[in-house]
Order: sequence, then structure tokens, then C-alpha cells
Amino acid sequence: MSDRLKRLFTEFGQSPWLDNLKRGYITSGELTRIRESGIRGLTSNPTIFQKAIQGSDDYTNQFKSLVIQKSNALESYWELVLQDIHGALDVFAPLYESSDGSDGFVSVEVDPGLAHDEQQTLQAARMLHQRIARNNVMIKIPATIEGIPAFRTMIGEGRNVNVTLIFSLERYQDVMNAYIEGLETLSVTQPSKLAEVASVASFFISRVDTDIDRLLEKNGSEDALALRGTAAIAQAKLAYQMFTGTFSGPRWERLASLGANLQRPLWASTSTKNPAYPDTMYVDQLIGPNTVNTLPDMTVGAFSDHGNLATTIDKDVDRAHEQWAQLATHGIDVVDVAARLEREGVASFQKSFDELIGVLAAKVAEMGQ
Repeated sequence: MSDRLKRLFTEFGQSPWLDNLKRGYITSGELTRIRESGIRGLTSNPTIFQKAIQGSDDYTNQFKSLVIQKSNALESYWELVLQDIHGALDVFAPLYESSDGSDGFVSVEVDPGLAHDEQQTLQAARMLHQRIARNNVMIKIPATIEGIPAFRTMIGEGRNVNVTLIFSLERYQDVMNAYIEGLETLSVTQPSKLAEVASVASFFISRVDTDIDRLLEKNGSEDALALRGTAAIAQAKLAYQMFTGTFSGPRWERLASLGANLQRPLWASTSTKNPAYPDTMYVDQLIGPNTVNTLPDMTVGAFSDHGNLATTIDKDVDRAHEQWAQLATHGIDVVDVAARLEREGVASFQKSFDELIGVLAAKVAEMGQ
């Protein structure tokens, strides 16, 4: 097998994580093999669990047992999910230990229906963190206006968080600021825990191109069409510049001197949606130190087979600025695009969550007859 995934980390400082989880990966030992291939962590979301639970018989026996115990559909969902999460945490625990807590994380998301309620998101995130009670778990909180204060509080309490569904540079800056503010709170209340806290900021990639390419094609001019497939990578490069700027200087250096860890940018949604684009495009062009790229299975396979290894995230930054600025001249409002993608992202996860709960509820009713 190719050693590209391992080299991505050892030579270029980027941690590849897997963007998938299902029971069969754990019970078959496949997840261990995946870890040994160079994958250094794992992310999950409600859509991943919907596909896993509805698409397999691996959960049937546990579900039947839960119904016998009078668990309702929502309780059963979390029991099914958390068994998978604990299994994945077990697989990645040795890497967490050997990397001194810098990798080996497994992410699990709070109920997406709470995305616009700060207090309920915070309560759900705390409960999930306490219920799992593992050092290498990250609780996923969406980067909505309401989610960011909940995230800041979680960091201030010394809990690991993956901030997800980031689509704009402005919101990304808000997330980084909240992380630093949370750490500053922690440095006063529990300074000994500062070095134990980890966080990633999940910046979504391919969906940005999908939406902006549609608008460029609607414009139809030659200059507009020439920008297709550039927006997402350009924005990510600008985000990386913001990352290096934010995590430097006296304010950050004080926290770092106390043991604080960087909040790494995580490139999410990195499978190529447009078949005209190279299938490793959103890996090849986003490689750089202190970053994470979370890859679906097909992208893991494609990159392992023919990905290009080179530091790229900090190259051609001036060109990225130009390409990003040119979008406005073609009538594209990137703020509007980001707001739409955030709404759609939250709605998509909520739909998956609600549909799966509905299916489980129907099965509970059927089995109770």
C-alpha cells in the first residue's frame, strides 16, 4: 500500500482524518487497518450515522435489546451511535497517547436541531462530553451565531470541540477569537487543564465551489467561467493566512507559554463533487503544517493511489486574493453564499437526524405490537 497518508503528516505536517464511521469498521478490525495506513483521527455526523444504521444489519441485535429495555427512538439512536463512537475512540486511543494528545480524536455531533439555540446546544454538548468521558473525544458544535458562544464556554470549561459548518472567513475569525477567549478563561480558572484542551475549526470546501460555480455559470461571461473551481481553494488559502496571523503575537504566545494548543483548521467536505475536477483536488491543494483534512473513503483511496505531496496551502496566496476579490465583479455575494450554505448544512444534518429517528420510532412501534 502507498505511504502517502503517512507522509502527509511526517513530511508536511497535515493530519488526514477519516470522514466516516460504521459498526462493521470496528467489528471487522478495518478501522485499525485504516489507522495503521496513516489516518490519524475520525469525524462523524448525523448523515454518516443515518447511512450506517439504515444501511446495515450490524445494529439490529443492539436495537432489539434497547427496545426490550423500553428505550425510545431518541434514546436508542444515542446508544447505537455512542457504541460506535466508543469503539472508534478505543481504536484511536493509542495514537492519542503516542502523539501526546495532538491526534487520535473522534468527533461526534450534538443534535443539529439545536443549532440556533445557544443554551440548548451548550447543555447538549456538555452532557455528551460527560457521557462519553474520554480524553480523545471532540464534541461537534456548528459555527452558527448561537453555536459560537456555546463553543467558547465549552473551551473555557476544558472540553475538546470540533467547530463545524464554517463557510466564511468572517465566521472563521469569530471561531478563532472564541477559542482564544475560552482558553483565556480556562487559564484563570483551571490553568493546569490548558495543555489538555484541543480543538479544530472545520472549514467546508467543496460545497463552496458547487454553489459559486453555479452562480458563475449563471453569469456566463468568459471571465466568470474562468473562475470555476477556484473559489473554495482561494478561500481556504486566505483562511490559512488568518490562522497563522491569529495564532501569533503576544496574546497567543502568552497562552502557548502556558501549554495551550493551536486550534488547527480542518478542511471538511473534501470529496470532489464535480467530475470534471481531479478527485484529489481538495487534498492536493490544501496541504500545509498544523492542518487537518478529513477524507471520505473514496478520497482516502484516491489520494493513497495518486495524490500529490507538496506544501500548497501557503502558495500563490496573492493569486487567491485576486480570485476571491474577482467574484464580486461578477455579481457574487460571498456573504450570501456562506449564509445559504450554513442554512443548507444545518438543514441537511437535521433532516438526516430526524429521518433516522423517525425510522427507529416506527421500528419501536412495530416491535412493541
